[in-house]
Order: sequence, then C-alpha cells, then structure tokens
Amino acid sequence: MVVDDHPLWTDAVERDLQAAGFSVVATAADGDEAIRRALATRPDVVLMDLQLPTVSGVEATRAIREALPDTKILVLSASGEQQDVLDAVKAGALGYLLKSARAEELYEAVRRTAAGQASFTPGLAGLLLGEYRRLATEPAKPERPELTERELEVLRLIAKGMTAKQVATRLVLSHRTVQNHVQNAMGKLQVHNRAELVRYAIETGLDTESS
Repeated sequence: MVVDDHPLWTDAVERDLQAAGFSVVATAADGDEAIRRALATRPDVVLMDLQLPTVSGVEATRAIREALPDTKILVLSASGEQQDVLDAVKAGALGYLLKSARAEELYEAVRRTAAGQASFTPGLAGLLLGEYRRLATEPAKPERPELTERELEVLRLIAKGMTAKQVATRLVLSHRTVQNHVQNAMGKLQVHNRAELVRYAIETGLDTESS
C-alpha cells in the first residue's frame, strides 16, 4: 500500500512498483484513510509518508502496527531529520528511505521490508546507532521518582482498582487529601491522567505490593 498526500507522486510510485512486479493493493492520501485501507486490505508492506493530513504518518504507523502486527512499514519521506527517523522507528517502522532514493533502491528496500529486514537510506542508520549509543551512556534514570510513603500507599490502592473515595475510607483520609496525593504523584511521575498513573504502577509492580 502506498500512502502519500501528493497524487502525482503516489501514481508514479504505484506505477513503478507494479512495473517491477509488486502488487499495489491500495493507496491513501491521509493518515485516517491509510489506517482504514490497511485494515481492509491487510498489505504486506506499507510505504508511508510522514507529512500527512488528518493523522501524521508516525501516528498512522503506530496504529497500523498495533492492529496488524504482520504488516511491515517502510517510511518513504523527504525528511532526513534525526527526530523524524527516531519517531518513525519508535512507532514501529522497519525502515526509512528518502524520496531521493533511486528506483532500484526502493524496490530492494520493499523486498527487505517484506522479509522483515531493516532498510535505511545510507547515513540514516548511523543516526539511530548514534542515538542508541547516547542513551546507553546516559546515567540510568531511577525507576521510581521520590514519592512519599503516603503517595506510594495511595498509588498502590488505586492500581488495584480502588476509587479515590474507597482509598480515603481505607486509609482514613479525606477525599480531598487523597486527590491531592494523586495529583502530587502525577506531577512527580510526569503523567497526565489517571490511566497513565495506573499503567505506571502496574509496570513497576506497585499493584502487586502489599499495602
């Protein structure tokens, strides 16, 4: 499937791929359409542009990979910026090719992507390697920011499914006090809602600890 918001480009890529022996099962001009058509056609490989209307190529990549784990994503973009490459790979893209690539490079990248092999325009793989090395040499971040014992206690109970009112009753606190502890914990953990707070607690094992 070819995803790009420039019809002339999409038509040319589709035509070239078909001439090279590939079967193009769908095209899409924006992120929403890409997700819908991917779900309908279940392509082996999606050629994904990043700058798309409605939903970005990064978000469309993430949504397609979550819904269709067997579908491989190869980004085909005009941008060679490090952050764009990193965001695409983090979202689930298997490869990243610049639009300046020659036709044979594109065909080979599609074949490699279909086979589950990473494929990058020369130089872009080095950006990823450099970023991973930087992350590897950074001091490890503590698994848990400094939460007070009371904040940890409230978080454990919320992670086990209790409402703020139930937590207040359990700990003999006011409802407002519990809410304050929740807000303080969210601020320290840099999460934005209750669902993210619970996910953090589960991922760090707080929900299995005794309270």
